[in-house]
Amino acid sequence: MVKEPILEMKHITKIYPGVIALDDVSLEFYRGEIHAIVGENGAGKSTFIKTITGAVTATKGDIFFGRYLKKGVFIDYKEMNRRTKEILDQLGVHIDPNTQVKNLSVGYQQIVEIAKAISRNVKLLIMDEPSAPLTDNEIKHLFKIVQNIREQGVAVIYISHRLEEIFEICDKVSVFRDGKYITTKNVSDTDIDDLVFIMVNRTIEEQFPARNVTKKETVLEVKDLCTDVVHNIHFELHKGEILGFAGLVGAGRTEVVRALYGADKKKRGDIYLNGRKVTIDSPGDAVKMGIGLIPEDRKGQGVLLGMSLQKNITYANMKRVAKYGLISERQDQEISEKYIRSLQIKTSGTKQIVKNLSGGNQQKVVLAKWLYTECDILIFDEPTRGIDIGAKQEIYQLMNRLVENDKAIIMITSEMPELLGMADRIVVMHEGKITGILNREEATQERIMALSSNIMGSNAHGGNLI
Repeated sequence: MVKEPILEMKHITKIYPGVIALDDVSLEFYRGEIHAIVGENGAGKSTFIKTITGAVTATKGDIFFGRYLKKGVFIDYKEMNRRTKEILDQLGVHIDPNTQVKNLSVGYQQIVEIAKAISRNVKLLIMDEPSAPLTDNEIKHLFKIVQNIREQGVAVIYISHRLEEIFEICDKVSVFRDGKYITTKNVSDTDIDDLVFIMVNRTIEEQFPARNVTKKETVLEVKDLCTDVVHNIHFELHKGEILGFAGLVGAGRTEVVRALYGADKKKRGDIYLNGRKVTIDSPGDAVKMGIGLIPEDRKGQGVLLGMSLQKNITYANMKRVAKYGLISERQDQEISEKYIRSLQIKTSGTKQIVKNLSGGNQQKVVLAKWLYTECDILIFDEPTRGIDIGAKQEIYQLMNRLVENDKAIIMITSEMPELLGMADRIVVMHEGKITGILNREEATQERIMALSSNIMGSNAHGGNLI
């Protein structure tokens, strides 16, 4: 007996001004399968998913979805609304079943996802980067839930840039590249190297590019920094160094750099730049002193989504393109074009609105903004979260070029390979305090996890303890 797909996408095309986001994509999804979709940023994954959910209307193509409840030959919208309301009432949530999901807050969108998951009639579940904010233990629990859903005959569409997850949990994997559907493979018939080659159409011989590190003078020293969340923080940052920050969710890593950057209020603590004590009470102070922050929440804090690439890249240092209070449009555009080329931002041009870019390209816009300000110290908070493997290596190479040119980088990351592969030293935190600082040579996953969990004992710690 031939299996019937629960969802069929036929010749889906989506065209934005100057950009073909999806180019004649056809794909099928079946009950009881976890089907991964992978590809570099800008490959079309997000747009494809949005056409399924109705958040984006395809320029052309057809969607056949076996979820509608019918009364005879007609769709029974009344019964669909009744059942939806019944599930939402069970959760104690009052949402009009006719409300479009795109108009809900993020919190209510999450509730809608939970409602779908617990519904006995759920047939298709879309999971877009579900593990990104989770700890390792939470990811294991998530996988058990997803596998249980699969065993109930549900079709799962799973999107993740963590390729190891694809091989742990998925049955099939489809690859997108440059808005086109490339191929679908059974996970059992492929491996990571093969998948990477199909995704980027080139081999990646070394994920973390090597560089020579020579310890140089101290450019930043933080002494006894305290906020409501972090306590007695002390560390140094050297010119030409990548200083990593490690810790479990809630350890206080982001709070440290937000306080350093002037975004969060400090209770006490001293900051020294090149040996001189300075006062940083706001992000504006930090920028004036040559400190830039690439935030974890790039959409909410890193870019102006409704503005063009050109304005996003130059607005942090507008005085460089202004004379007598008037902005030079020609110079403004030339600068933007320079960074679009150097960072290989996939865009229709300098006037494209940033919200229409992929996540990875939005991250590159944030980088371009701070490179243009010529900051000496750059703070990268989860620099490659939600970014594909090809774009990750581009960012790693960029970071290496920056420190080779005597810039200093603070890097917060939850990805252990990234931490071990890129950081020259690693500051480990637990519950708002530093539990140890490890040199590159002595840093191992076991030592970092022990310090992150505050497991006492000389064998666990190693490194320099605070």
